[in-house]
Amino acid sequence: MFAAERNGYKPTLLEDVCRWAYSLILVFIIPFAFLQLMLRGSTRNKDYNRRRFERFGFVAHAPKKNGYLFHCVSVGEVVAASCLIKRIMQEEPDCQITVTTTTPTGSARVRAIFGEQVHHFYLPYDLHMAMAGMLKRIQPKAVLITEVELWPNLIHACWKRNIPVMVVNARMTDRSARRYKKIGKLFNPMLGKLNHICAQGERDFANYAWLGVSEEKLTLTNNIKFDQVASAVAPDQPFLGLSDTDHPILVAGSTHELEEEAVLQAATALWKKEHSLTVIIVPRHPERFEAVAKLIKAKSLPFVRSSQVQSVPESIHVVLLDEMGKLNDAYAVASFAFVGGSIADKGGHNALEPASFSIPIMMGPHTYNNPVICSHLEECGALIKVEDGEAMSTAIERWVKNDSEREKAGQAGRKVLEDNSGALESTVKCIRKYVN
Repeated sequence: MFAAERNGYKPTLLEDVCRWAYSLILVFIIPFAFLQLMLRGSTRNKDYNRRRFERFGFVAHAPKKNGYLFHCVSVGEVVAASCLIKRIMQEEPDCQITVTTTTPTGSARVRAIFGEQVHHFYLPYDLHMAMAGMLKRIQPKAVLITEVELWPNLIHACWKRNIPVMVVNARMTDRSARRYKKIGKLFNPMLGKLNHICAQGERDFANYAWLGVSEEKLTLTNNIKFDQVASAVAPDQPFLGLSDTDHPILVAGSTHELEEEAVLQAATALWKKEHSLTVIIVPRHPERFEAVAKLIKAKSLPFVRSSQVQSVPESIHVVLLDEMGKLNDAYAVASFAFVGGSIADKGGHNALEPASFSIPIMMGPHTYNNPVICSHLEECGALIKVEDGEAMSTAIERWVKNDSEREKAGQAGRKVLEDNSGALESTVKCIRKYVN
């Protein structure tokens, strides 16, 4: 039960008891987790069904040992980590990179960005044997967790094997910090086993410090997404042949339930005023593509699905983007954007993606996932908060009538992005303290 001191940290008896209690609870959950995987087989894609036993630690051996293991929960974390992964691949071309995710959409994005350049599988459930088995097969020289997912058994298994663990682009909301404070007996020892935390903002830095992370293990690097999106470029061919020089284009990116309704409400109001407008709706989760298609049909609106056409007919003003990895292609032709997860209470998704294409942005009131970014964009006039379709319609109409105001807002967003880059260099410098 007792372990030797490593990484400047020595566990206590109370910690060992808490960790074993946590593990015991998970053991009792295993049968239910297995049953859930079986039942969800009919709704998941075939690739996930074929690979679902990876969640229990049955993962493929890494082609090469002594590489980096990146854990990215889903699409947003994969995209954020991509510039760091590419940087390491450039500096260490012979080093093995392994990327884990927990969602099929995250898995698809790994393959879309890296193809077969990286070793990839789903992260096992946080069971001691599953994590230990996974590390035995991969044998990484460092584990880099992107943003927020901290698993006690994963971190403990790495600590026992002297594998450095870092959290990069680390996020810690006020609400999460308060919750973790309540379970400090379990959470604080886990923090002690981390080698370093690279905080993406002042709020996150302050919350980790409040939770007890020592100064030498905590660095304010700022948000690596600034660097990631700064390198975004428009595709050679415009998305579906669209151009905002022909008519205004609204891209509603990463939308959730109720947000498509608000977008279509705004568009319908503008069409009644005889404003020309094309709407591209991009649901956050692919399993909702059919539900959104039914919603559009229910409103008797002619539309096309991006997966079924090469270009959009002039008579069609609604596009359902039902393909993964095409959101930035749509932003590249947009006149303005709505970023989802913000009218729906999901914390708001990445507003920097549309900002990188110099277009003004709308978001709902719920932006707590990236408060600093959204605050910067709002202060400079690049982002407007809207609570519903009516407010969205008002904002769009103002931009449609005033091209100079729209362009000014878009350029302000791009400037925020450029002024705040540099997190990539800071993060790499932190990593090099522990891994050469």
